[in-house]
Amino acid sequence: MIEKYLNATYEDGARGPARYDCWGLVRAVRHELLGLPLLPSFGAVRNTMPAAFTRAYEEQAALMEECQPEPGAIAAVFRGRIVIHVAVIIEVDGALAVLEIRNDRTSARWLRIPDFESRYLRVIYYRDKL
Repeated sequence: MIEKYLNATYEDGARGPARYDCWGLVRAVRHELLGLPLLPSFGAVRNTMPAAFTRAYEEQAALMEECQPEPGAIAAVFRGRIVIHVAVIIEVDGALAVLEIRNDRTSARWLRIPDFESRYLRVIYYRDKL
């Protein structure tokens, strides 16, 4: 089921179906694969705009709650107080994993949570408010 996303390539501002940026992949997977509400596009925000990316994160995080990793949770990656990346939690072979797409890779990939977290100093997970 995730093959469609693993075959996607990175494009800043893209929202699918063949190209995504990190937020585009998060919103598509949550909605299309997990049946969660479709999140705002924020399509004008680019990875070269860290302040705007962080404002978009703050707007969405206010509508969510912090959580432990669970399917559909958003992994927000920080450098200081600036959000630099987002990814989404999925299940792979019965275990939790992180699905991400980055501008330094040609396609999406999944990693086990400890492997994902080891690449960053600070990761906070968010889910829809219950």
